[in-house]
Amino acid sequence: MSANELLAPAAMRVDKWLWAARFYMTRSLAAQAIAAGHVRIAGHAVKPARELRPGDSLEIAIGDTLWQVVVRALNEQRRPASEAQQLYQESVVSRDRRAAQQEARRLAPVPGSQLRGRPTKKARRLIRGFNEGL
Repeated sequence: MSANELLAPAAMRVDKWLWAARFYMTRSLAAQAIAAGHVRIAGHAVKPARELRPGDSLEIAIGDTLWQVVVRALNEQRRPASEAQQLYQESVVSRDRRAAQQEARRLAPVPGSQLRGRPTKKARRLIRGFNEGL
């Protein structure tokens, strides 16, 4: 056994694990997502204080992306992304679905996603003409 395995807890809170595995920036965001029903363990809705153990399967919905992962390890601390990825194993179906979603977003971006800042004078005239033309 390595030193990390000796220090790793046997179980930990779901919200803390999601934070440590870098799915959410803060534990409070992870807790809000769990309370909203965006995180399921073995297909069941849970509470933020639910104990998580290695081998548990999670479904995590972040925006329109659905992750299906199996917990491989627990870590009390938030570590770099390369180490955080060692805490879980994503299913092949989930990985393929995320890749397809990413490719679809690249090929067909959301209309208006390239717009930045305030509209120009010409764009304002077009907008006003469109709105008044109704």
